[in-house]
Amino acid sequence: MSLLLWIAAVILVIAGIVTLIGGSVLWGIVLIVLGLAVGPGGWSIFNRGGSRA
Repeated sequence: MSLLLWIAAVILVIAGIVTLIGGSVLWGIVLIVLGLAVGPGGWSIFNRGGSRA
């Protein structure tokens, strides 16, 4: 499960960077934040209370 979340997070962040380069700043930022939220490490919406435990 964590591998799938990690892959999804990487895809979202890369898509956000490409979108930023393409000129759509708002969508780029949204995609990068979603990538950080979904990722299994650091801040994740799937961790209890946002902790790393």
